[in-house]
Amino acid sequence: MAWTLLHSKLHQNLQRRFPELQGTRILVAVSGGQDSLCLLHLLNDLSKQWQWHLAVAHCDHRWPTDAGIADHVHRITQGYKLPYFQRDAQDLPQTEAAARHWRYQALTAIAKAENFPVVMTGHTQSDRAETLLFNLVRGSGSDGLQAMNWVRNLEESGSDKSPIRLIRPLLEISRQETGDFCQQQQLPVWEDVLNEKLAYRRNRIRGELIPYLKKHFNPQVEKSLAQTVELLTAEVAYLEQVSGEIYPTLSQMDQKSLNRRLLSQKPLALQRRIIRQFLQCCQSQSPNFEEIEQIVRLINAPNRSQTSSLPGQGIVRVEGDFLRYVYQGE
Repeated sequence: MAWTLLHSKLHQNLQRRFPELQGTRILVAVSGGQDSLCLLHLLNDLSKQWQWHLAVAHCDHRWPTDAGIADHVHRITQGYKLPYFQRDAQDLPQTEAAARHWRYQALTAIAKAENFPVVMTGHTQSDRAETLLFNLVRGSGSDGLQAMNWVRNLEESGSDKSPIRLIRPLLEISRQETGDFCQQQQLPVWEDVLNEKLAYRRNRIRGELIPYLKKHFNPQVEKSLAQTVELLTAEVAYLEQVSGEIYPTLSQMDQKSLNRRLLSQKPLALQRRIIRQFLQCCQSQSPNFEEIEQIVRLINAPNRSQTSSLPGQGIVRVEGDFLRYVYQGE
């Protein structure tokens, strides 16, 4: 094994962020593209040092453009002498959202069935930057802008109910770096023709917007955007912790009322988060920005003021010192 800079970066990153992975069973999601092949090769090289038990999972969308990919990934896995697991989709719509949702379901099912507490994917710094831009132009708040974190919990696994963790260990490594590594190691990358279709919005960000920003604004734009996500992630976690501690002191026992006098003493950022938690307790649908802002305006409004209709035929009304969630007609 030739020890490269990427081996060092991944090894050091895992030591810093996930030291508990020593000796873990890890399911590696491999699509056949350069990022997932780079991850698989690096993990396989480091597996003896970390005492991992690795296996490969491949999710076959069964789209016409995917013909042959599953066999290709299976052959690669045989070369590494690793266990291989595959899930095939049935009549999956050819959209980004549907494919992503189904892949996470499939990976979770494999991990649960085969007792893998950790799933790893090859998402890179470039993916993180693209996701930030994608969510930014859609109007996401800070929670949405901190998308693609290092780790997220999937469904519970096993009798002890511990969560299956999805880990993205390449978030400090760019797509350029994974491509160079695959060339150096002569890895058989499968070129996905769908990555060239600009009808997919993320492909347009990748193929047109990012190159434009690199050329005209900042050659290191992917790194800068990924660092922004890292900062937002820490700040969002702090705000969520603080608002979670404050919310019970403002909410009445039935969780349908919120003390607006005490709420008015909090900074606007905390007001919005507390109101969002309040609405999440009162209705099944997650609140959007406009719904939250309606309630912000009620904090200092006259008695009996109310919002327009909220999801589920609810409204929030000012009743003395409280903001009360009621159903229309009450």
